[in-house]
Amino acid sequence: MEQALAVYNSLSGKKESFKSLLPNHVGMYVCGPTVYSNVHLGNCRTFISFDLIFRYLQHLGYKVRYVRNITDAGHLENDADEGEDRIAKKARLESIEPMEVVQRYTVDFRDTMKQFNALPPSIEPTATGHIVEQIELIKKIMDEGYAYEVNGSVYFDVLRFNKDIPYGKLSGRNIEELIHNSRALDGQSDKKNPQDFALWKKAEPQHIMRWPSPWSDGFPGWHLECTAMSTKYLGTQFDIHGGGMDLKFPHHECEIAQAESVYKKSPVNYWIHANMLTLNGKKMAKSTGNNMLPNEMFSGENSIFNKPFSPMVVRFFMMQAHYRSIVDLSESALEASEKGFHRLVDALQKLDSLEVSENSSGFELESWTQNCYTAMNDDFNSPVLIAHLFDAVKYINAVSNGLHKINAEDLASLSKTIRLFFNEILGLQTPEKSEKDSDISQLEETLKLLINLRDKARVNKDFETSDLIRDRLQKIQIQINDTAEGSTFKIN
Repeated sequence: MEQALAVYNSLSGKKESFKSLLPNHVGMYVCGPTVYSNVHLGNCRTFISFDLIFRYLQHLGYKVRYVRNITDAGHLENDADEGEDRIAKKARLESIEPMEVVQRYTVDFRDTMKQFNALPPSIEPTATGHIVEQIELIKKIMDEGYAYEVNGSVYFDVLRFNKDIPYGKLSGRNIEELIHNSRALDGQSDKKNPQDFALWKKAEPQHIMRWPSPWSDGFPGWHLECTAMSTKYLGTQFDIHGGGMDLKFPHHECEIAQAESVYKKSPVNYWIHANMLTLNGKKMAKSTGNNMLPNEMFSGENSIFNKPFSPMVVRFFMMQAHYRSIVDLSESALEASEKGFHRLVDALQKLDSLEVSENSSGFELESWTQNCYTAMNDDFNSPVLIAHLFDAVKYINAVSNGLHKINAEDLASLSKTIRLFFNEILGLQTPEKSEKDSDISQLEETLKLLINLRDKARVNKDFETSDLIRDRLQKIQIQINDTAEGSTFKIN
């Protein structure tokens, strides 16, 4: 099923046909978490989006080297190179070693992503594990004349770089605009210009995380680690660089400048950015209380929602929006996704017990399959794919209710394809059944049998039997709803 994959490239601002640098190989780098606290749902959305991309590229036959870093040093509280290192601050507040902070929240991050059924990356390098590479990269940038050292700290000279290579191409900001919007330096800063950013910071006496360098005992700038690690594991030019939309400026812009200053070419062919997750129409923020951790959602132990939602329901909810669109997390939206998810799971479980017919099927299987691939090839359009999966669900329910037929060959093909998209590409899993679920399942199967008999009675114009089943069920608070696909029930 040959069809070109189109990817929205943030660098060009349009969809482009995807072509890897090396045939059948893809190098993909995604900015990972800064491990100073529990991973939040907004970050999870980004990593789930790239898990979908990783899965689909693999399905298309690419050998993907997926690199996602762990930031365990160098990320200051303020992106303007001020304040404390986030991890060192957490360690000071809790009177523990910085690496205890790193270990605790790295484990939390990995556990959370496992609950979301996200595949681990091929390589997960850490900033502290690549101090040598970062120091060597700073030396190269200085040798090219694009960085300067002041009082033991080293800064990237944005204005000097911009004279040779345009700065701001990813975010669409030109240097004049940046200069106009910058505040004047306060005289305490070592920078030549406000736009410059730190490559190496000299550590103050009280700073815990520090390493020796040719300039001082200090620590690397936040932007530096991604350039050092991406080029180490993927080469000086690679296929995909991804992250959250909030990283486009300044982080990714600085990465491009660092790489271009040394290697004189664009480091990445396709820049992909996942959009924000909001909560009840507002930005998530710990300071306002409009915030929820994944485990608080899974357990129901939070003050925002009235019930828990499983990791698979939350993953499905996120997949129902395109990765480039803002998606708002609300109880009503999650409840709607929960119903949709269980409707999909229910249809998958019916597949093994459907009666097959000798006759040809009424379902255009080849066209449906093509539609599913067309959706994913259109910039990984998961919501359109899911809409096509529900087209198949309607047909499965109609066959189950005796309103349509399917032959054995088509059933086998439909079963294989819908499970491929559900499990392997969307990364969804069917819920494990508990004893209580098993009892409910037996009740549901009994009701489905009764409803199936009633539907057949209606088709045969045996309205006496049809009405008898409906009326007896209504007496025990089970409501029947007749639809074009067949009948459904609701336990009141």
